[in-house]
Amino acid sequence: MEASIDIDEYRKIVGDEVIRSIFSKASLLAHKHILHINSTYQGGGVAEILNSIIPLMNDVGIFTGWRILFGSPDFFRITKKFHNGLQGAPLHITEIKKRTYTQTNEAFAKFTHINHDLIFVHDPQPLPLIKYYRKRQPWIWQCHIDISNPNQELWDFLKTFILRYDLVIVSHEKYRKPNLPIPQRVISPSIDPLTTKNIEISTETIKRLLQKFKIPTDKPIIAQISRFDKWKDPEGVIDVYETVSKKVDCRLVLLGNLATDDPEGLEVYKRLERIVQKTNFIHLILEDNQALVNALQRIASVVIQKSIKEGFGLTVTEALWKSKPVVASNVGGIPLQVIDGETGFLLEPGDISGFADRIITLLKNPTLASQLGNAGKLHIKNNFLITRHILDYLNLQIELLN
Repeated sequence: MEASIDIDEYRKIVGDEVIRSIFSKASLLAHKHILHINSTYQGGGVAEILNSIIPLMNDVGIFTGWRILFGSPDFFRITKKFHNGLQGAPLHITEIKKRTYTQTNEAFAKFTHINHDLIFVHDPQPLPLIKYYRKRQPWIWQCHIDISNPNQELWDFLKTFILRYDLVIVSHEKYRKPNLPIPQRVISPSIDPLTTKNIEISTETIKRLLQKFKIPTDKPIIAQISRFDKWKDPEGVIDVYETVSKKVDCRLVLLGNLATDDPEGLEVYKRLERIVQKTNFIHLILEDNQALVNALQRIASVVIQKSIKEGFGLTVTEALWKSKPVVASNVGGIPLQVIDGETGFLLEPGDISGFADRIITLLKNPTLASQLGNAGKLHIKNNFLITRHILDYLNLQIELLN
């Protein structure tokens, strides 16, 4: 992902006051050294956010680094199960799994020197790292997952490490853990409007990209753009499309990539391949191409996000930023973005007929679709752009370091 490294470029989007506030707060952190640690450099919202946040923090004068946890395939298979378990999936935790999880972090700690002033650790993969350092600075664990109803055995195990942290950040009020004796803050994720994925592009560019990936534009397009992950319910999206297509002649595009720390993604993709080979009107694309995402979100008549669980749902943010009506599940952080009847439509994940009805309504009523999309863009501008995220981090860093 190409991120801007010049905060001044955002003035035309967010205005002078926001940029001035960023510089004012950053000046209070001059010569401080901040570090972020996660488990992948691409695929998924955390990597995308860090790709933007880190260069921009450096641009405003704060030394900000990034480390990526190394792990074996076994480690990432285990942490994917932990990810699922934190979202409520059944899980059998063995001593071998625990040992692989902790030993990977211990090994990484031996050759990763941390002498920074403040440490952000993202998600469960690098969570135990704190145990293997002589702690001399504040450590923050930021969890981007829906942990409202975690597997209890797993949660008890992970608390062994969480209790060592100074602060926990979650992305939604309902993810706060009332029985966790650590300060907790809510910081919503964000999108960067100046990345390849989100910047304005021409009609000619859109046409060229769609032709390259053999996506016809002869019919209205419904699109879901997400990692290939069971929690995104791509099979359910196909069920919705089959209902819609009986009433409106349209196409479905499922575009996604594979995160390097998610070994289950390829299995999901191969299962979808077997399903969609029976039709000419469902397009399944495995491609990590930010420009294609941009083009598809702009050309789609409706964007769908039929997640079963969702930490926040940045693909929803992206679509709304492009003034597209979104029909999405009423889960996780999606309701913070999709206000039912105002910026899109919300439904329960299992409501196939409800999803289909809302999509049909939007396909048959482009004026309504445009109204919802325009309201959605304004909502994202006011709440979920990278500049607001930077200010949230700056406020937190000032509190902890000054």
